Amino acid sequence: MNIKKIVPIVDWLPNYQKSLFKGDLIAGITVGIILIPQGIAYALIAGLPPIYGLYCALVPQVMYAIFGSSRQVAIGPVAMDSLIVATGVSTLALAGSDSYIEIAILLALMVGTIQFVLGIFSLGFIVNFLSRPVITGFTSAVALIIGINQFRNLLGVDFIQSDQIHVLLEDILMQISFYNLPTTIIGLIAVSIIFILRKIDKRIPSALIVVVLGIVIMKFFGKNLTEVAIVKNIPSGLPTFGIPTIDFEQIRELFPIALTLVMVGYLETISIGKSLEAKQDVYKIRPNQELIALGLSNIFGSFFKAYPSASSFSRSAINQESGAKTGMAALISVVMVMITLLFLTPLFYFLPKTILAAIIIVAVFALVNVKEAAFLWRANNLDFWLLISTFIATLFFGIEYGITVGVGLSLVVLIFRTSRPYVVELGKVPDANFYRNKERFEEVIIEDDILVFRFDAQLFYANSSYFRDKMDEMTDKKGKALKLIVLDSESINRIDSTGVEMLKERIKYYQKKGVLFYFAGAKGPLRDALFKGGLLEIIDVNHFFMRANDAVKFFRTGDRKRQEKYAKYIHQAYK
Repeated sequence: MNIKKIVPIVDWLPNYQKSLFKGDLIAGITVGIILIPQGIAYALIAGLPPIYGLYCALVPQVMYAIFGSSRQVAIGPVAMDSLIVATGVSTLALAGSDSYIEIAILLALMVGTIQFVLGIFSLGFIVNFLSRPVITGFTSAVALIIGINQFRNLLGVDFIQSDQIHVLLEDILMQISFYNLPTTIIGLIAVSIIFILRKIDKRIPSALIVVVLGIVIMKFFGKNLTEVAIVKNIPSGLPTFGIPTIDFEQIRELFPIALTLVMVGYLETISIGKSLEAKQDVYKIRPNQELIALGLSNIFGSFFKAYPSASSFSRSAINQESGAKTGMAALISVVMVMITLLFLTPLFYFLPKTILAAIIIVAVFALVNVKEAAFLWRANNLDFWLLISTFIATLFFGIEYGITVGVGLSLVVLIFRTSRPYVVELGKVPDANFYRNKERFEEVIIEDDILVFRFDAQLFYANSSYFRDKMDEMTDKKGKALKLIVLDSESINRIDSTGVEMLKERIKYYQKKGVLFYFAGAKGPLRDALFKGGLLEIIDVNHFFMRANDAVKFFRTGDRKRQEKYAKYIHQAYK
């Protein structure tokens, strides 16, 4: 057992060098400065008191620093997961109530347990059924929903909260005339400042700057701005240990939203981790270890009053850009949050909620990926419509239904692509010994009495009928002149019993019509399956060739020596 793989901190901490500390210190402080106002803001999205956003930045970060395979990913509260929490928990309890808080913490325990189990049993591949277009469509839609939900705090109007955009827009249009002017002005100025500072340099703590400005304005001018809503009291002190209240009926009702959080949280972490991994050559991301790390972060986080946590796109990027080299940066961020919880929470009393809304809006609207949609429109129409379908489903039917539609469509596309793979007739390149796709190479020679074709996929129950139909279609075009069929098998990596039986049936059919059937380029695993399936009872081992050209040459000239040598090689392999 390699303890360094199970507990990655054992790998980097004993070898930690002083030269790394400066970068980790600067990155840890920078991320901590950004994390504190973001944590407060994202807790409001989740429908929780602001203090719970800071709780999410403690134990989960420590657990990830110990068990995470990435040394630069920043774990904690994130906008998308916070909205998903609000969507799921709000159906069971009143936002901000004690029961609401208990359910949100129980949800963290559920999410962590599922992630941990998936990681232990190396089941991370399950989440791969969410393709990149689905993730992009889902993320972009959720970003819009989060941003529009924050208009209630940005404009100072008590708009309805929902994860369906048409419900939100209808209520906003009806009540927008009641906007609060001072609240709106402060919020829009904050949005402008954050946007400008981010354009200048993303490492500038723009969120902290507008938070400080907002607090100063309300502290000294608050008597004239009584209609501007402020955060008010945030309790001081660290979270106490406690096991979440287990209610099996609530667990049953929360299970769909927990699965959504598992998938979204894992995909966020993997995509961020992979992008950071590409910028260095010190460590490698291990997907199943990431699931274990996320699971332990959420499990132990729930013991200390944290709601579901995941990795943050913005904070992870800033962590890397600020010079973070190891998980020490995360531990430094934790110390900053602890100091804030112990001594600095009274400073946030006068913080305007419109400032928090501005921070959230700028952060999430950056996740609306128009460039990806435009690229897919040019590069792959099917993936483009997959993105758009997921985007629209999430916008109009809600987050839970959006992710379900995305997974469902991904599976449909997967089945479609595997059941109808690329099949093409090959022609001989003039003055050469190889065959190429006749649709791409116009100069290839097509012979009337020979059909050479390629099938670009595994051959199994889902596409065996398609294989048969395409082969019959090509043989019908050849007509009665056809004397030889050569299957270029180089792209067929495996075959199941349905595929074997279909091949046996078609070979017998063509034998009755006086047409020979040869295999070219069949790999060892494919030959294993064919021979075990009884194919040699129908055709001879001499009907297997290394290349299509060898098969055609044998048919034309009877190159016995060359073929006997290859057949002898196959015989030796299967003794």
